[in-house]
Amino acid sequence: MNEEAARAAFETALSTYEQKFETFFLARLFGLEIAYTDETCVVEIPVADFMSNPQGSLHGGVIAFALDVSMGHLIKHRTGKAGITLEMKVQYMRPAMPGRVRCEGRFLRIGRTVSQMESRMTDAGGKLLAMATATWQMPQG
Repeated sequence: MNEEAARAAFETALSTYEQKFETFFLARLFGLEIAYTDETCVVEIPVADFMSNPQGSLHGGVIAFALDVSMGHLIKHRTGKAGITLEMKVQYMRPAMPGRVRCEGRFLRIGRTVSQMESRMTDAGGKLLAMATATWQMPQG
């Protein structure tokens, strides 16, 4: 593991985070870049070796985190308020290796109190690495 890069990522996160959407500590630690379209939230991650599992690919927990962020941030972007993940199922298709990955979160069904969403993670070549479907409690009031 590149310990210098891991320390630098931690120090950058510690000195630049704000406890709010897009800039919270874990988003800074993993270097998330977040953008929106009318219908999606795109989260891109530069995969570093300190994010790897023992097999050398991106850890499944980091993958689940990024998929979840892409959906939750879309709710906040659309409504101005935070939703709550009620459940999420992740399917891992192939390993995510060092490089850059992209998650694209979108609504499958928007409800008044509960919505269904999905997010897909792809590599730089567009290959599907993982996907999640989730049920979200929508913000009230």
